[in-house]
Amino acid sequence: MARYQPALKLSELVAIDFHTHASVSQRQPRDPYNVKLDEAMAKYFKSRMPPTTPELAQYYRERKMAAVIFTVDAESAFGGARISNEEIAEIAAENNDVLIPFASIDPAKGKMGAREARRLIDEYGVRGFKFHPSLQGFYPNDRSAYVLYEVIAEAKLPALFHTGQTGVGARVRGGMGVRLKYSNPMYLDDVAVDFPDMTIVLAHPSFPWQDEALAVATHKPNVYIDLSGWSPKYFPANLVQYSNTLLKDRVLFGSDYPALTPDRWIADFEALPIKPEVRPLIMKENAKRLLGLT
Repeated sequence: MARYQPALKLSELVAIDFHTHASVSQRQPRDPYNVKLDEAMAKYFKSRMPPTTPELAQYYRERKMAAVIFTVDAESAFGGARISNEEIAEIAAENNDVLIPFASIDPAKGKMGAREARRLIDEYGVRGFKFHPSLQGFYPNDRSAYVLYEVIAEAKLPALFHTGQTGVGARVRGGMGVRLKYSNPMYLDDVAVDFPDMTIVLAHPSFPWQDEALAVATHKPNVYIDLSGWSPKYFPANLVQYSNTLLKDRVLFGSDYPALTPDRWIADFEALPIKPEVRPLIMKENAKRLLGLT
């Protein structure tokens, strides 16, 4: 087992993508339920099916970018088998010039999940945690999740939360059981109050709750926003305005690859009226500071 230690050549990187997905395991057969979800996402975004994690690493290496990578553990509510956090961390360790591993643990696992989190931090060197309330079927401010947050906060690591509607389960009968209500970013206001020293990242433009996300982020200094899952040409005007001004130090580039490629995201982002001095903050500097990279 190789413990992850970043070996990023920061001066050579053009960007840090804060939001990419590991969907294909090198060690276990694909779960048919997860394949169905991936197929629906690929159809919705008109994108390719997911690559393996080593393929993703090479994709970003060719672009001189680093990528935060994770799976989503939603075994309890969604029913699809997760890729192991250990696999992702080990592949990231093998590709530590471009990959930054986050872990994902279903909050329904309670104290057992908290034990797993401690082990992943101590033994594997994961650099943050990913939550998907709509897939995991929980309100982020549910006290049952706090035992897991306590471990993350103690380790001074960031917690990344899916917010809004980004196409997961879209146009599939019953939305594949995905309930949008859990991903209202306002529930994370409670988490930001109760864990004021834990960095919280609201993933995605939070449709239809963009104002709520901006309100939480401007009010709570430990809250960031990543811009993944939407082409920038569809960003609401208020998100662009706040990214340029009050939140310029707490907005992050993210693609949601493979649903959306960084190539397309960056091409569309270049057309936005973002100030020249703000662009490098969003593309790399804010993520570098948040992740403690030097």
